[in-house]
Amino acid sequence: LSLLFVPPAKGGGMEIFMNELCQIIKNMVIPNFINMETAIRTYDRNADCCGAPAWRFAYHALHSADKWFFNPFEYNEPAFHQDGLDNPDHICSVVLSDDQLLEYLMQIREKTCDYLDTLTDDMLYEKPDNCPYSRLELVLRQFRHLSFHTGMLNGQTAEHTGKFPIYVSEDSVFPEDGSLFGRYVTKKK
Repeated sequence: LSLLFVPPAKGGGMEIFMNELCQIIKNMVIPNFINMETAIRTYDRNADCCGAPAWRFAYHALHSADKWFFNPFEYNEPAFHQDGLDNPDHICSVVLSDDQLLEYLMQIREKTCDYLDTLTDDMLYEKPDNCPYSRLELVLRQFRHLSFHTGMLNGQTAEHTGKFPIYVSEDSVFPEDGSLFGRYVTKKK
């Protein structure tokens, strides 16, 4: 049972809201970010992927998570962003390093976890300001989108290296030897 305590309003008592579903989402989204991190650490960033370098698809997925997880209609682009950089079909002069992509990923992960900590379960059914989608729809869209592009990058890595990057399903599970290749990592029972 997860509860969110809200400080009392002037003259009011402490309010308690449920955020159990939000915590489940948080516990499931962290592995998504770990899996994308692994994809970035193992891919050939310059490999052709549908006519664009693979790193553009990594940025596309991260940018989408940063924008669409919260409210795509009230969003400020990151300082390094150039118009069209998030669309791999557009030619851009900006080239982001893997270190920049990983730093951006960590910022999005922290922002996402902090955001989920502020929500109540009831808020998942609400639509953010000026947004036609509920928060739950936005979250589920990003689960699908981030997982799709992680799989796409991992498939490209497997094709080029003959090795499949590890995939974690829980944030508490990561190979102790630091290996980024394997198949699927689970908790030992």
